[in-house]
Amino acid sequence: MKKPNFSLYFNLFLCLTFLGFTAISAQEYFPKNDGVKTKNNNFIAFTNATIIVSPKQTIKNGTLLVKGEKVIDVGGNITIPKNTIKVDLDGKSIYPSFIDVYSDFGITKPKPQRGSFGQAPQYDTNRKGYYWNEHIRAETNALNVFKFDSKKAEDLRSVGFGMVNTHLQDGIVRGNGVLVALNSEGSDANRLLDVNSSQYLSFNKSNASRQVYPTSLMGAMALLRQLYLDADWYAKGNVETKDLTLEAFNRNKNLKQIFYAGDKHNALRADKIGDQFGIQYTIVGKGNEYQLIDEIKNTNATFIIPLNFPKAYDVANPYQADHINLEDMRYWNQAPTNLSVLAKNNVPFSITASELKSLKDFTKNLQKAIDYGLDKTKALEALTTIPAQILGKSNQIGTLNKGMQANFLITDGDIFNSKTKLYENWVQGTKNVIKNMSVKDLSGSYTLSLEGKTYDLTFSGDAEKPKVSIKQDTIKLKGSVTYSDNWLGLVIMDKENVHKLNARVHTNTDNINGDAHMANGKMVSWSAIKKPSEEKKKEEKEDKGGKKVYDVVPVTYPNIGYGFLEKPKEETILFKNATVWTNESEGILKNTDVLLKNGKIAKIGSNLSAGSAKVVDATGKHLTSGIVDEHSHVAAQSVNEAGQNSSAEVTIEDNIDSEDINIYRNLGGGVTTMQILHGSANPIGGRSAIIKLKWGEIGDDMIYTNTPKFIKFALGENVKQSRYPTTTNRFP
Repeated sequence: MKKPNFSLYFNLFLCLTFLGFTAISAQEYFPKNDGVKTKNNNFIAFTNATIIVSPKQTIKNGTLLVKGEKVIDVGGNITIPKNTIKVDLDGKSIYPSFIDVYSDFGITKPKPQRGSFGQAPQYDTNRKGYYWNEHIRAETNALNVFKFDSKKAEDLRSVGFGMVNTHLQDGIVRGNGVLVALNSEGSDANRLLDVNSSQYLSFNKSNASRQVYPTSLMGAMALLRQLYLDADWYAKGNVETKDLTLEAFNRNKNLKQIFYAGDKHNALRADKIGDQFGIQYTIVGKGNEYQLIDEIKNTNATFIIPLNFPKAYDVANPYQADHINLEDMRYWNQAPTNLSVLAKNNVPFSITASELKSLKDFTKNLQKAIDYGLDKTKALEALTTIPAQILGKSNQIGTLNKGMQANFLITDGDIFNSKTKLYENWVQGTKNVIKNMSVKDLSGSYTLSLEGKTYDLTFSGDAEKPKVSIKQDTIKLKGSVTYSDNWLGLVIMDKENVHKLNARVHTNTDNINGDAHMANGKMVSWSAIKKPSEEKKKEEKEDKGGKKVYDVVPVTYPNIGYGFLEKPKEETILFKNATVWTNESEGILKNTDVLLKNGKIAKIGSNLSAGSAKVVDATGKHLTSGIVDEHSHVAAQSVNEAGQNSSAEVTIEDNIDSEDINIYRNLGGGVTTMQILHGSANPIGGRSAIIKLKWGEIGDDMIYTNTPKFIKFALGENVKQSRYPTTTNRFP
């Protein structure tokens, strides 16, 4: 008979006991039937540190006192209780952990629903009891689709984040958000600071539905307006049927409203909808807000800005370079200034790591933004206090004041210096080690002196597992390194001789001294003196006023080819001695003056006085009224809303593309006014926009406000969808 494996049983017993204790201890009010358990009630005091309590408050040589999840006290001279563990942080700094307001952490986005070949379009909803449009998903509860992602949490902690506000980034209305602490220990119940933190919106359809409407930006805007009207009508009891989406939408209306715009023009469009319904959105941008900074400021919105700069273009091949747009090249050059421009114009913003393909780029891009003019205090506000304000949690997170959550970072200096090391990220009072702060990082170059010879010694790589490079003059020598518990071992192969060096590395100096066992058997002393790093040289140069100035091309209006360096301003202009084609009964007038004032023709005649007007000599030139194009599709972000047989609710005025180069070209051809019509995708299309072509203005400022209104009707193969691979199920 086979003997039982008592060792296996014992280990299994220990494992189950540990799991059971963990589960029970997480709930303090659960009865404990396995004996008396004591809770760790010790305080932890982090002493002798530079403590950045908030972006505008720093304590030198201070103490941070923590117990459990809370900051108990902070200051330069605080009382430390007897049952306190002291951690001496001499020479180190403590910062509040970062907060990301816009994240999809722990949530999987649904895959796009694709129809099979020949499948008819879906026009109506397949859901019962919910709103008629499936891209409105206000009932989505992020908590129901949330699963803590330990690996992603570790990655986020490694760049300084302690908390994220996450949601399902899918749909035009996306439901609520969940505020999650990136704590490596404990349960989700402990990590969740708020399970109903905000409501999210966008102009983007849901991947979870094949419903066709809306097919355009103007359709998404019309749908949002309809939703607000329907929700109000529903709340007033005017609807007999139950609508779970509208009920959720109305419940969420008192939450912070976060709108993903993803572009400077869409930010203005979102703000226009918000203004119509008395809502101030917090707007998620793209990083190109600097191009319309005056209009962005006038939204009065707080922005959430992704730190995702475009990569440099490969222009080595002149044929490939010829296909790169000037607009794209400018964006690559100017994008790092965006946060600086927002800050200088007093536009409040937070920073998000969303849209980064690799979190490793976060610190690098943040440093780049600072190099391009972002003030470090503003940078810290954008990562701590402003996210807390957006979420209404300033009394819990974002600073290290007394009573706040113990979410903080321990570094070896200025957190916005590219060479600064992040050692620990404490979340809810739990230590998460990023780098072992008891291990001295040897990285850098040294001058090694050994038995009358000099070598160039360079350490690189990870602090705990460094790599070594050894040179004598220009000759690279073979060698190896071992490093553990601050004991250093070096092997140098100089020609046929093998020298073995060892030393105790001390944390209070950058230089290294030790003993060497030479190839000839002798024991000698050796030393390595650290050279000033290139970063230190750069800092010294900057201290002397030599900070690098980056070449940034000026923004133009619009910020593409043929833009103006300044926005054109209305002027008083007097044209002298022109041949004027009146297009009226007066016919053609020769040697005539025309005075323009306040954007209108003020006078026509001879020998008009100039006053303060700008005078243009028009002798030998002709002046006539501009061409009016009554039917055009240029300068429209989207032309058709094809999702319904009647889309009378949409308007081209919502999506004028003020950067369409065809505006410039039409002006060059004499066109000054045009009617932009909806396309011919349906029997009843959308409303038109009548605009004055003003190159360098935004779309809303081109629209005539006192003109008759028009709508597009259409017949023919487009509305019948004759070219569809299957018989359509839509009128006609």
